[in-house]
Amino acid sequence: MKHGTNPFQKFVLEYARLLQNGKKLPAGPLQKFPRRSKVPAQAPKALIFSPHPDDECIVGGLALRLLREAKWNVINVAVTLGSKRERQAVRRRELVRACAQLGFGLLQTGKQGLERIGLETRNRDRAHWKAAVAVMTKILAEHRPGAIFLPHENDGHPAHVGTHFLVLDALKTLTADFECHVIETEFWGQMTEPNLLVEFGVEDVGDLVAALACHVGEVRRNPYHVRLPAWMIDNVRRGAELVGGQGVAAPDFTFATVYRLRRWSRHRLSPVLKRGKILSRSENPAKLFR
Repeated sequence: MKHGTNPFQKFVLEYARLLQNGKKLPAGPLQKFPRRSKVPAQAPKALIFSPHPDDECIVGGLALRLLREAKWNVINVAVTLGSKRERQAVRRRELVRACAQLGFGLLQTGKQGLERIGLETRNRDRAHWKAAVAVMTKILAEHRPGAIFLPHENDGHPAHVGTHFLVLDALKTLTADFECHVIETEFWGQMTEPNLLVEFGVEDVGDLVAALACHVGEVRRNPYHVRLPAWMIDNVRRGAELVGGQGVAAPDFTFATVYRLRRWSRHRLSPVLKRGKILSRSENPAKLFR
């Protein structure tokens, strides 16, 4: 087929042009941050346990919708500030700006964050792991969140997998009456059995990309912030059948993220959805947690 007779050549060319133009946009915070809305005293809390600064932007779409549409108090918990100590102070400042861009609160696990969060530490340095678990336990007990976000158990990066087990180990130390919804996320490794596909609009995705661009040092070496919309587009393809069922028609979404929603109760994770749920922009995300 000749180049001029294939209409998809122009279609693909426009994708490539958009990506290159996105790379030319300046990294860093916007000139004016939105003011964090005053959160009602009794607002439900959602905690995002982020293995690294930037994860709050990558997987935070549902949390952002909870903040904006359901008036939840969303707080990012910076589990680590990355493994490079010489970059930790800068990454902390970038994280503050990113959370401000989204209107998220921020909890830091110490000046340098936690370190060596991974299965190797869990298996071989019990004292270090126990101290890290105690930090997570204190945060959970103090804030008593209605929902928490954490990576799934096979999320492909040691710190992501470590954060999964770190938070679960902390949950196990709490009293049996402690309950919350648990939303597992993915980025480095895909979940085989997600049960939730959440749609996002252009404004939300644009704000997530702008917040991700606040992590200047990271996106300068790898401009993954401009690829975030494409990742969300592909999530619609995956999520349509993994969540909705094999052979079903894909929802008419442009952007979405897949999650796995369960509930922590009586010291274990339990299902809350009888079948996969596809949540559109027209639905209030708070309905997931009733």
